Parts: sequence; structure tokens; C-alpha cells
Amino acid sequence: MLYPNPQNQHPKISETAWICENAVIVGNVTIGDNVYVAHNVIIRADEPGSSIVIGDNCNIQDAVIIHGLAGSKVEIKNNTSLAHGCIVHGPCTIGEGCFVGFGAVVFDCKIGDDVVILHNSTVRAVDIPSCKVVTDGQIITEQAKVEELDDICHDLEKFKASVINANLELVEGYTNLAQDAD
Repeated sequence: MLYPNPQNQHPKISETAWICENAVIVGNVTIGDNVYVAHNVIIRADEPGSSIVIGDNCNIQDAVIIHGLAGSKVEIKNNTSLAHGCIVHGPCTIGEGCFVGFGAVVFDCKIGDDVVILHNSTVRAVDIPSCKVVTDGQIITEQAKVEELDDICHDLEKFKASVINANLELVEGYTNLAQDAD
């Protein structure tokens, strides 16, 4: 369901994106090519001056919430996965090729490229450089803790790629299914 916000800004969605019929997308939201938006997702840029931009080939999995505070921007760059039930709250930038795990919370931060934030983690008010890993359940709310993060390993690189590929296949499959129904 697509809705304008109180400022009468409407979502802009690529024709190649696949949006589940019960996802809710409100306001100043831009969604790029080949994006998969799953069931029960809420994407809201409804507070004054807020915006959300989701790059190409991203996947926003079941029950993800993306919201921006007034005057803030959420930017999710290309080839990024937001896994089931995570919350991304602006202001926030998530780099290219990232993975945010189940139930993770990401708020008021800048995340570099190829960062993995694993399940049930919290990342707030920090800048994380590229190619780092936030482990399961880790709480990163001080910049000094960022310096202790490990570098991404080959297995997590492969995992991130497999999630992107699986969700691109879902976009294609659901798109073909809808075309066949017409």
C-alpha cells in the first residue's frame, strides 16, 4: 500500500521493483531497480523533511521497519540486505553490499560498504568503516568500540552474496508470476 505523507509527497518506485501487497510505503521514499520488499514491511518518510532512498538490488525482508526523523535521511545503498524484523531509523546511511541481520537496530549512524551487522545487534551514533563485522547481539554505541570490530571474513562475503542472489531470484519469480496471471 502506497500513501502520500502529510506534505503530499508520494513514494517513487522503480517498475522493476517487487513490492508485496501488504507492505506499507509512505511519503518521500525512492526505491530503485530490482528491489524486493517483503511482507509486512513498513517504510515511512512522513515526518517533515524526512526522506528514504533504497538503492538497486536491495532486499527488505519480512517485518522490516525503516523510518526517518524529521529533517533526516535514510540512505540504503545498492546490493544491501535488511533481514527479517530489523529496524533502520534515520538519520542513517548504510553502504553498498551490507547485511543487517534479524532483529538488529541501526540508528543515527554511518555504515561503510560491505559491513555485516549480525542478528539482534544494536548500532547507534557511530561511524563504522567498510568491511567490518558487528557480531550477534553486540551493542555498538561508542566510537571506541568500533575500533575493536573484526574485519569481514570470506564466509560472510559468500553469505551476503547468496542473500542478494536469492532475493533477486524472488523479484524475478514474483514478477513472472504476476505477468503470467495477467
